Amino acid sequence: MIQFLLNQELRSEHALDPNLTVLNYLREHVGKSGTKEGCASGDCGACTVVVGELQTDDDGREHIRYRSLNSCLTFVSSLHGKQLISVEDLKHQGELHSVQKAMVECHGSQCGFCTPGFVMSLFALQKNSDAPDQAKAHEALAGNLCRCTGYRPILAAAEQSCCGKQPDQFDAREADTIARLKAIAPTDIGELNSGDKRCLVPLTVADLADLYDAYPQARLLAGGTDLALEVTQFHRTLPVMIYVGNVAEMKRIETFEDRIEIGAATALSDCYEALNAEYPDFGELLHRFASLQIRNQGTLGGNIGNASPIGDSPPLLIALGAQVVLCKGETRRTLNLEDYFIDYKVTARQESEFIEKIIVPRASAEQLFRAYKVSKRLDDDISAVCAAFNLRVENGVISDARMAFGGMAAIPKRAANCEAALIGAPFNNAVVERACAALAEDFTPLSDFRASKDYRLLSAQNLLRKYFIELQTPHIETRVTAYV
Repeated sequence: MIQFLLNQELRSEHALDPNLTVLNYLREHVGKSGTKEGCASGDCGACTVVVGELQTDDDGREHIRYRSLNSCLTFVSSLHGKQLISVEDLKHQGELHSVQKAMVECHGSQCGFCTPGFVMSLFALQKNSDAPDQAKAHEALAGNLCRCTGYRPILAAAEQSCCGKQPDQFDAREADTIARLKAIAPTDIGELNSGDKRCLVPLTVADLADLYDAYPQARLLAGGTDLALEVTQFHRTLPVMIYVGNVAEMKRIETFEDRIEIGAATALSDCYEALNAEYPDFGELLHRFASLQIRNQGTLGGNIGNASPIGDSPPLLIALGAQVVLCKGETRRTLNLEDYFIDYKVTARQESEFIEKIIVPRASAEQLFRAYKVSKRLDDDISAVCAAFNLRVENGVISDARMAFGGMAAIPKRAANCEAALIGAPFNNAVVERACAALAEDFTPLSDFRASKDYRLLSAQNLLRKYFIELQTPHIETRVTAYV
């Protein structure tokens, strides 16, 4: 059984189909049809809901953290122990919520289909910021698409509703909601079981290891932003899933003198602060990683584990010399991330083995790290090419080089010939041109609907040139730039 709050209503579910998304649960099982399906792939934001989760600050203060999610990519099992809020829950005692009023008064809605999603994104923005600036508003709304308004009135609604906000019914009953969430906090393995399909929800790494050993055919579910597409887009059935999002040990970020250890189930939006503090380019790239709804849900371990050749984080992590800790039963092994990827969607992971955490070396003054993403749109788009460069230059000579690319091969991969052309050479234009030529020996990219092979190779070479120019003239630096 799993338990969660549907606004303030306690829901206990056991026999539901584990392949059921939160979107369809709301619309088909509880009659809340305000949440819309636009794309069923997490691109349009019409299905946005907000999930509240109990959090304890470093000072011991308990509060509820509200986050926007794409309900079309969220399986119901991930709600275990949390609070689900949909657009119907905002109106209180006959009065519209302040974000709804702002959308009305600023004329932020025309056909209205996308409006519930925008309202929920604004609600999450209001809850998480006292006075958001324009950049925060753009970030919060970048995952919501509208074909009617041109966005200006919606941004005006964001400013009106979030600047000088007043307490609402959720603030008034926060203490009661906290108490109710504590009362339903999971204490044992949860489960949804429809007879022929099941999803198990462990709470510890040990429980996860035991379950995965017992069900090696199970699909591991973290954020689900990729896995859910098998259900919503390809109409496949997932007979057994194991949801790892309630394993607290795998959601920790610990900083040591020489490294950062990030639990594999840590949401990308939670990774931002630690990674941005060490590597600003990593932080910039995370801002452009899909939408906020996806970053609130997708995990760093999932982005590695699905072994996509165009995943954004692996090239950066490889260039930084990151490692993964793999767990199977009581056995753990540490593997350099570059050795984790073997071929397209093929990894070094053994049966019943899972990524427990990612180890990222801390930055040093000698490192010259930059990252770049080439995509057709600035926000919410997949890379055509993602490049990460990490050099050490001593007395004008390159002493070490780690260059990694996504979108250039069947796996995220280092450019060995390019690195060899750089190491031991002076960091000058002639050497960079030699290294650019070597990239043609490292990669034979494919052509697809995102980019041709020639475009990809030329882009990779130009990014290396860009890296060199920016290091020579930092005042013209434009990191993680999009190219149209």
